Amino acid sequence: MNRIYITDCEGPISKNDNAYELAEKLIPEGATLFTILSRYDDIQVEIVKRPGYKPGDTLKLIIPFLKAYGATDEVIRRFSAEGILLVPGAAETLRELIKLMPSYIVSTSYQHYIESLCEIVGFPKDNSYSTRLELDRFKISNLEAMKIREWANILVKRTPPKIPRGASSLEDLDEQDKETVKFLDKMFWSDMRTMNVWQIFSHVNPVGGAEKVEAVKEIIRKNKSEVANVIYFGDSITDSATLKYVRENGGVAVSFNGNEYAVREAEFAVLSDNTLVATILATTFNKGGKNAVERLISKWSFKAIEEFAGTNLRVKAETIYRLGLPQIEVITDNNIEKVTEKSCQFRVKVRGEAVGRLG
Repeated sequence: MNRIYITDCEGPISKNDNAYELAEKLIPEGATLFTILSRYDDIQVEIVKRPGYKPGDTLKLIIPFLKAYGATDEVIRRFSAEGILLVPGAAETLRELIKLMPSYIVSTSYQHYIESLCEIVGFPKDNSYSTRLELDRFKISNLEAMKIREWANILVKRTPPKIPRGASSLEDLDEQDKETVKFLDKMFWSDMRTMNVWQIFSHVNPVGGAEKVEAVKEIIRKNKSEVANVIYFGDSITDSATLKYVRENGGVAVSFNGNEYAVREAEFAVLSDNTLVATILATTFNKGGKNAVERLISKWSFKAIEEFAGTNLRVKAETIYRLGLPQIEVITDNNIEKVTEKSCQFRVKVRGEAVGRLG
C-alpha cells in the first residue's frame, strides 16, 4: 500500500497566518480584532463546545468584517500571492516528497492563499484541500456594513479573552472576558442572524477539525491505503483532531513547532526553523514505516539519518543543520508539559509573537 505524506500549510510550510494578515491589512486595528475572534474560537471549541462549531471557524467569523471593509476575492487573491512567506526549505520539501510518495496539503486557509502557494512552489493544486470562499457572491447593504464596522470599533477596544489553565466553563473566565464572550455571542448568534451577512455562515465551511479528518479519509480512499500509512504534520488547534485520528490508528502524528493543542494530540514534536526534518521523517516513513521513524528518532543523529533516510539527506542535513540537528521529542504523559512549553516558545521564535500565540 502507498504511504502518504499530508501536511497542514500555515506553520509546517509557511510562516503566514493569512487570515490574520488580511485582517491586519484591511481592517483598522484588524490584528487586535482577529486575535479576539481567534481566542473566542478557542473558547467555543474548548469550553462552550458549541454544537456545529469547530476549530478554525475564525475564518468564518472574520468574513463579515472583511466584507464590511471592502474586501473582494481579487483583493484577497492578490494580497495572498504577494505575501507568502515560506519556512526555509518548504518549497524543496514539497517538490521532493511529491516525487517520492503521494503528498497533500490539508489547510484551513482560504483557497486564494493555498492556490497561490501551490503555484509559487510548483505543487499540484489538485493535491490541496482548503477553505472555499467566494466573497463576491455575498451582498450586504451599506447599513449592514456600517453596523459591522461599529461592532469592530467596539471590539478592538477590548482585551483578547484568555482561557485560564484548567478552565472547564465560562464561569472560570474573568469578568471582563465573560463580558466580551457575551457580546460576541449576541453579535454572531443573534444579531447577525437577522442580517443578509448571515448567508456567509451557511455557505462558508472552513476546513478545520472534523473537515480535516474527512479530507485525510478521502485522501486515503483515493490512494487505496489506510491510516497507518499516513504521516501527518500539523501545528495548531485545527490539526488536533487529525493528529489524534492518525495517532490512534497507527499512523505517524507530528507536531511541527506546534502549540498546546497540537502537542496534546501528536506522538512526536519537532522544533525546527527548516522543513528538511520533515523531508527526513517522511522519507524514512516511506521506506520503512512507523517502526523506522521510531528507530530514527531514538538514534537521532547524522549517522541515523544516513541509515534510515539515505546518504543524500545526511549530506543536506549536515549543510542545513551545521549548528546541530533540530530537536525531536517523543511525547509522553511525563514530558508533555515540558515539551509543550518548549514547542510554544520555539513557535513564537519562528513565526513571531502575534501569529505564534494564536490558537
